[in-house]
Amino acid sequence: MLCEVNDLAGQHEVIAENLQSDVIREINYLVKDIKEERKKLLQDSAKYVAMINNQVASLERSRKNYEKAFKEAERALDNFQRADADLNLSRAEVEKQRMNMAIKNQHCEESKNEYANQLQKTNELQSQHYKALMPEVFRQLQELDEKRIRNVRHFMAHSADVERNVFPIINKCLDGIINAANQVNEKQDTILVIERYKSGFEPPGDFPFDDLSRGGESTPLVLPGSGNTYVSSGVGAHRSESMTVKGTMSAGKLKKRVGLFAIFSSNKNNLSSSGDKDDYSELPPNQRRKKILQKLDEMQAKLHQEIAAKDGLMKMKGVYESNPALGDPMSTEGQLNECSQRIDKLNSDIAKYQGLLQEVECNVSPAGIRKHELTEHNGIGNGSTNNLSNHNNRVNTSIPDGRAPLGEDESLSRSASDSSVSIPAVGLSNRYSGETVSLGASRNSLANDEDPPPYYDIHDLPPLGTCTALYAFEATSEGSIPMFDGEQLLIIEQDQGDGWTRVRRQPPNVEEGFVPTSYISIHSS
Repeated sequence: MLCEVNDLAGQHEVIAENLQSDVIREINYLVKDIKEERKKLLQDSAKYVAMINNQVASLERSRKNYEKAFKEAERALDNFQRADADLNLSRAEVEKQRMNMAIKNQHCEESKNEYANQLQKTNELQSQHYKALMPEVFRQLQELDEKRIRNVRHFMAHSADVERNVFPIINKCLDGIINAANQVNEKQDTILVIERYKSGFEPPGDFPFDDLSRGGESTPLVLPGSGNTYVSSGVGAHRSESMTVKGTMSAGKLKKRVGLFAIFSSNKNNLSSSGDKDDYSELPPNQRRKKILQKLDEMQAKLHQEIAAKDGLMKMKGVYESNPALGDPMSTEGQLNECSQRIDKLNSDIAKYQGLLQEVECNVSPAGIRKHELTEHNGIGNGSTNNLSNHNNRVNTSIPDGRAPLGEDESLSRSASDSSVSIPAVGLSNRYSGETVSLGASRNSLANDEDPPPYYDIHDLPPLGTCTALYAFEATSEGSIPMFDGEQLLIIEQDQGDGWTRVRRQPPNVEEGFVPTSYISIHSS
């Protein structure tokens, strides 16, 4: 169900991403282009309007100049006519008025011609403004708006297509949700709840009859597994108020119900909580047993990882001792010491929890452990059906020379930092005995100086595969070996992230060293 809901949410994310990339981004580009084009057109229209206004203003000025010049010419003519008719004026004065009249008439003709030119230019510009320039601006604005509407229509259709393209997958997700809902089994769900919350306590037995006629005092009645005491003091006997179960009616008042024995409530003493104690002593026997088994499996997996890491460090140390050019053997001492300390700590913790497990299994009633529980856990889903008795043969198998057992699938690491090697975890169905994996006398222990570290010859490391040299390489650094184009080599150690792969030449010219990983082609084995 959750996977289908997650897939459904993923399809909605696909819709959002497609709309963002195909629609919203294009809309932003369109809006930007339309704004720029519209701004340009409005600027052009404002320029055209300013041109016609300037021309009309020039026409008005030329008209006023012509009107002024015409009036001055008329006055000059009138003055000349009066002076010519006046017999008292001298001929020089009359000639002066004649010259003034001629100048004014010439100025009037020039103003008249300027006015005519400005009028012609104004009429032409006005005709061009209203018949060509402004209609062109309006036409472009109309086309721009049509472009906007056309693209909006396209985006609307494309948005619908984006959602329609994921409808088949959404329908499959919805069908998967329906199938998951149809597969819900109420019986199995209730069984899971029972398995989670069952305590492992024995049901209480019958209350004995307290015969007061025989003399003696009444005996307090204790409810097994709960510590609640029933005090019998005759006919008025009742359960002690301090020992009443939460959620039931006490002797004084009615308390608020919070569930059945606080199992399904948010109480801090809920059985599903693991508590703060390392031994899980606050939990019922069955719940405590499950927690201890889970803890043991986690520590056992960590122990196998540490053992594999230590074995890898020892092998690397041996290689360094046989070929000092590859590294300093003393550089692994600190890591080996830390690894040994972690292994000792894990062994002590495993012994502690194995003792707690034996104690709990002795106290848990046989009725509290169902038959199918012996096979309900199988490690990490490997299908194992081992029971409590066969775990000792799998994990704590003793070896005559005291070496710690290692699984066949354990891989070795080149350094102690690579502690994430793949180690098969011990299943929950395998029950733990009192034995622990002893490394005190193992060949990997640093405390025993009598056993020297193993010596690894150059031929002891098995090849991991083969490779072919893509290019010729000249060894210029210490620890590397040369190779020629097309040479076949054996892979001894994979690239650990530094760009170098450890290889070995095939017999008879056996030589081992590092070559660049990018210079070789690795063949799958």
